Amino acid sequence: MVAFDRPRVTAVLGPTNTGKTHLAIERMCAHSSGMIGFPLRLLAREVYDRVVAIKGADRVALITGEERIVPRDARWFLCTAESMPLQQDVAFVALDEAQLGSDRERGHVFTDRILRARGREETMILGSESLRPVLRALVPGIEIVERPRFSTLSYAGAKKLSRLPRRSAIVAFSAEEVYATAEMLRRLRGGAAVVMGALSPRTRNAQVAMFQAGEVDYLVATDAIGMGLNLDVGHVAFAGLHKFDGQQRRRLRVSEMAQIAGRAGRHQRDGTFGALTEEGPDAFEPEEVAAIEGHRFPRLDWLYWRNGTPDLSSIDALVASLSERPDDLALRAAPEALDLKILKRLAEEPGVRDRARGNVARLWAACGIPDFAKLGLDPHARFVGRVFGYLSQGFIPHQWFADEVARLDRTEGDVETIAGRIAAIRSWAYIAQRPDWLADPQTWAARTLEIEERLSDALHASLTQRFVDKRTTALAKKIGGGVGALPVEIDAQGEVTIDTHTIGRLEGFRFVVAPDACAHDKRLLLATAEKRLAGERRRRAEALIASDDAQFALGADGTIAADGLVVARLVRGTSLARPQVVLDDALDCLDPPLRTRVVERLRRWTAETIARTLPALAALSEATRAAEAGPALRSIAAAIEAGAGFAQRLPLRDAIEALAPGQRQWLRRQRITIGALDLFDPRLLKPAAQAWRRALLAAYGTPTPPAPPPGATTLPRGAPGAVPLMGFRALGGQAVRIDLVERVARAAHDARGAHGRAPFAPDPALAVSIGLEPATVARLMAELGFRPVAKPDAAPHYVWRGRARAKVAAPDPANAFAALAGLMGR
Repeated sequence: MVAFDRPRVTAVLGPTNTGKTHLAIERMCAHSSGMIGFPLRLLAREVYDRVVAIKGADRVALITGEERIVPRDARWFLCTAESMPLQQDVAFVALDEAQLGSDRERGHVFTDRILRARGREETMILGSESLRPVLRALVPGIEIVERPRFSTLSYAGAKKLSRLPRRSAIVAFSAEEVYATAEMLRRLRGGAAVVMGALSPRTRNAQVAMFQAGEVDYLVATDAIGMGLNLDVGHVAFAGLHKFDGQQRRRLRVSEMAQIAGRAGRHQRDGTFGALTEEGPDAFEPEEVAAIEGHRFPRLDWLYWRNGTPDLSSIDALVASLSERPDDLALRAAPEALDLKILKRLAEEPGVRDRARGNVARLWAACGIPDFAKLGLDPHARFVGRVFGYLSQGFIPHQWFADEVARLDRTEGDVETIAGRIAAIRSWAYIAQRPDWLADPQTWAARTLEIEERLSDALHASLTQRFVDKRTTALAKKIGGGVGALPVEIDAQGEVTIDTHTIGRLEGFRFVVAPDACAHDKRLLLATAEKRLAGERRRRAEALIASDDAQFALGADGTIAADGLVVARLVRGTSLARPQVVLDDALDCLDPPLRTRVVERLRRWTAETIARTLPALAALSEATRAAEAGPALRSIAAAIEAGAGFAQRLPLRDAIEALAPGQRQWLRRQRITIGALDLFDPRLLKPAAQAWRRALLAAYGTPTPPAPPPGATTLPRGAPGAVPLMGFRALGGQAVRIDLVERVARAAHDARGAHGRAPFAPDPALAVSIGLEPATVARLMAELGFRPVAKPDAAPHYVWRGRARAKVAAPDPANAFAALAGLMGR
C-alpha cells in the first residue's frame, strides 16, 4: 500500500496510446482500495476482468447501469462514470476520458466527478491535453503530468475499402453505415468484426476476440472505439467525418478525430490513419492532418455542469436545482438532458405530483432510466411514468416484469432484431440492479443477465454469419504469402478445399466456385484455384488421352463427353463426314502441347467412329475428292453426303443414268440403295447411326430437325422427324420411312412385270404390316408412276404410265384399299 502525506489530485494528460489507463490500473492496485470511472460499460468490463486476474474475483466489484457485481469484501471498484458510488470511502479514485465533460449529453456527469470524486489518498484524472487550462481553473493545486504518445501517428492518405491494409479499423457513425461497410468488407476481403457502443460486453468481446485472434483482419466500429478500447489496430480509416450529436449533423472536431485516429498503433508500434475518400466533405483538411499528427488541439476553457446534489424536497425544488447556473467562468450550464426532460414531462401529468410527495428521490431515480432502445422522448416518458407509478406504491409488480422479460427471451431473427432485444433487455437489467425496486432484485438481475448473454451469443453468431466469410478470409490471408503457401486439396469427388474451407469443385477441367460464394468472392476464388490446379488438370489430360473409346460419347448437339463431362465439340470441317474437333473452353488451362495431344486423340476417335457407324458416309466423302470417280459418281456421292446418307433420286436422275456398271457396283458395295424415289444407306436409319447423322449435320451448320421415334415406320405428316433429312417421305397425310417406300415400290413393279400393261390391284398385307393408310397407298402409286383405272368390281386398279408425271386425282378413299389389294394379290 502506498501512502501519501496529503491527498493529491493528479491529471495525466496526453494523446491516445500513451498508456494512461494502464497507469491508473497500476496506481489503483498499489493502494488498499480504489475506484475508476469509465465512459463505457464495455471498457469498465474489460478493466474489471484485468483487475480480477490481479486481485481475485472476491475483492473486485463491477458497477454499471445494467450490471452489478459487488462481493462482500470488494475493495476495488470498476464503474461507468454515472454509476460511481461517490459515498464509497476508497484510497484511490480515477476518472477516465475526463474531456467528455464537454459532451452535451453526458458532460455534466464527468464534470461532477472531476469536482467531487476524490480518493482518500490519491485522485487521478485521465484525459486529453486539451483539459489542461480548465483543470487548472477548477481544481486548485492539481498536479499535471504529460504523457507523450509511445509511437508515431501519421496520415496515410485516402484508401478505398478494397485497398485498406490488414489490421485496419473502419469507423462509421451510425449502425446503418457500420453494417453496410461490414457487408462490403465481407465481399471484398472475407469479412470484418463489428464493435458498437450498443453491443453488450459479451458480444463486443466475442467480436474483438475474433479480430484479435486474426480470424478477420478488419474491424468496423462506431466512434466508441476511441474510448480507450485496447485493440491491435495498425490503421484507422474514417468512413466519414460527420456525425449526428443528438442535436444536429456536424463535422467532427479535431480532438474527436484525434481520439479515434489514435487507436492506430500499440505501445511503440507506429500507426496510421486516413479516410475512404480523397475529396469532398468527408476528406481530411491539411490543417486537420497537421493537428492530429502534432497532437495540437484547441484547449477547453469550460465544461458542462449541472448540480450534482439536487434538492429532492419536491418536484419544483428538484427542477429548480437542476436548472441552476454555475457561478464559475470555467463551467457552463449543461443542455437539458433526457432525464430532466422526462422529469418535466411527467410533472405535467395528473397525479404524478401527488404520488411524488415523499417519493421525489424515487421519481428522479426512475427518470434516470436510460433510453437504451432509442424510443424517443414521448414513448420513453410513458415507460418511465409507468415504472414510477408502481414504485410510488412499493415494488414493481412481479408478473408485469416477468412477462416483459419473457417476451425478450428469444434468439431467432436477424442482426437488427436481436440487437433490438438486447437494447430492450438492458432497460430491465437496469431496473433489476436497483436494490429497492423489485421484491427479489438479485434473482431478476441474474435472469436479465442470463438473457442478455444468450442474446449476445446469438447476436455474435448472426454478425459472424452475416459479415464474415471464413473461406474468403483464409484465402485473403494466405494468398499474400504467395501461391505456394496455399494448401489446396482435391478429394476423389473433385471437391477443392483451401485450409479446410471448401471453395468449389473441379468438374472435369472446369473449376466451379462454391454456390454459396457471392459474385465479389468468385474472382479471388478463381484466381486462387486456377494457379494451384495445374498439376491435377495435367494428370486428368493424360488420363483422357489414354482413355478407351468406350469412355467417349457424342451428344446430339455435337458435343463430345468423356466420362460424362463435355471436353470438346464438333464443328464444320472440309465436308460433312470430316468435322473438326474444338476443345471445350475449360481445357484452355492446359499447356498448348498437351492440348494438341488431346485434340489428336479426340479426332482419331471421331474418325474411327464415323467409319464404323457411318461407313458409307466416310467412303462417299472420299469419292467426292477422287478424280477417278468421274463426274456422275462424284455428284451422287456429294448429294448423298450432304444429306448425311440420304438423297432424293429425281434431282440425280441424269447422273444415275450416266453411271457406268462399275460405278453402280461400287455404290452397291457401299450398301447404297438406288431406289425408285430415294438413294440411301439403310444402315443409317438405325437409332445409333441417326444420332451421329444429326450430330454431323449440326456441326456442319445444317438446321437439324428432331429425331423420329426409334423403330417408327410411319408418322403423321408434319410430326417431329417426319422429313426427308431424317429418312421419311411425305405421302398424303403420312410420312413413310424411305426403306419401306422402296419395299412397296419393288412389290408394285414386280406385280406390274407379271401383267405387263394390264391393270392390277395390290395385296393389302404389306401395306397393313407397314401401317399405310389407303390414301397414302394411292399417293405412293402416283409417285411410282402408276395411274388408277376403273374396274367393274369397283376396286381401283393401276396401270403403268411410263415416265409421265401427270397429276393424278386422289382416288375415292372407299376404293383405295381395294385397289392396293388387287395390286399386291397378282
